[in-house]
Amino acid sequence: MSLISPFSRRLYLRIWLAVVGGVLVFAFAVGMAWRWAAEQNQQQPPSREIRITDAAGRTLVDGVGLRQRRDPSEGVLYRIESATGEVFEMHLSPRPPRPRPDERGPAAWFRPPFGFLWMLALVGIAVTVGVFPIIRRLLQRLEQLQRSVQRFGEGDLSVRVAEQGHDEVAALARQFNAAAARIETLVQSHKSLLANASHELRSPLTRIRMGLELMQGGTPSPAFRAEIERNIAELDQLVDEILLASRLDSGAADVGTVEPVDLVGLAVEECVRVDAELHVGSGDDADAMAAPVEVPGVSKLLRRAVRNLLENARRYSQGEITLTLTREGHDAVLRVCDHGPGVPPAQRERIFEPFYRLPGASERSGGVGLGLALVRSIAARHGGSVVCEDRPDGAAGACFTLRLPVTR
Repeated sequence: MSLISPFSRRLYLRIWLAVVGGVLVFAFAVGMAWRWAAEQNQQQPPSREIRITDAAGRTLVDGVGLRQRRDPSEGVLYRIESATGEVFEMHLSPRPPRPRPDERGPAAWFRPPFGFLWMLALVGIAVTVGVFPIIRRLLQRLEQLQRSVQRFGEGDLSVRVAEQGHDEVAALARQFNAAAARIETLVQSHKSLLANASHELRSPLTRIRMGLELMQGGTPSPAFRAEIERNIAELDQLVDEILLASRLDSGAADVGTVEPVDLVGLAVEECVRVDAELHVGSGDDADAMAAPVEVPGVSKLLRRAVRNLLENARRYSQGEITLTLTREGHDAVLRVCDHGPGVPPAQRERIFEPFYRLPGASERSGGVGLGLALVRSIAARHGGSVVCEDRPDGAAGACFTLRLPVTR
């Protein structure tokens, strides 16, 4: 049992044995069919037209000859019945013995019927030997995939499978690599989120603890209460954004119901909160100003994205903030522009990373570094994108462009 079990668990050996078994069954079936045909031929002795003439060409016997059953060692006997009803017998002497293999002529085992059997045997051996390396090469790729899956399950998230060919095994390898890359990205993202969240949570907690120690049981001043409330609000915002970022990164399906969202009404409400100026449409086109801009999406997520862009602009802007909402082709385009210090071109992608702050930015300026990262995650969730650009008029400041497809 210990010898059979490992052998039977090898898929390539099982496939090879199946091919060999098929060849053997085919050869056996052909042999049985040939034997049956030979037996049928012996059961029905053949008849033929026989005509015997003399040296002058005169016909002596003309009729149908029927081969009679008898021992092959006694020769062949034909019973001939002529057209006139006369019966004749023609006796042929036995064949001379077959030559031995060392005599002249082909070897005995090359002549029928053994020649055909030898041919089947040679074909079976050729198939048995030829298909083994082909099957072994195919199944080696499955074994490599199995070893990679095992290593991945043991914790090596960087393992990948070589993608060879265009068959089902190659497609399976590509799907495994894509899934492995996605899982590795999620794990690394969660590790980074946990590490940065622990650091960000520690800052307001430390300020609250220091404030409580300084208070020493006395009545807190209004300024002190305001500081404590600000730190608590910062903690609440951080926890909320961390939870939302985690759910978006993991692809959670229960983030809200997808429905038509009126971006104009949503933008009006959010602009009022931060005292921003809203422009809908392009130019002075009254129809464009009145036309609604709807996109399919989760209302609370889109509201969070617009709010984060406006709050980020208000945090760093030194002048008015404008939100422009237009429709370009199949996309709804929302631009939030400010008059702040702007974002250097080299930093315009990094500011969308979780917990990343521009050099020189202070924690006291507000924000926890997750706002823009959430905007990009929400945009991706809705099939859109967000980028940081220069202001269209060339003035100082930054402009964040959020594109969302009108149809999905």
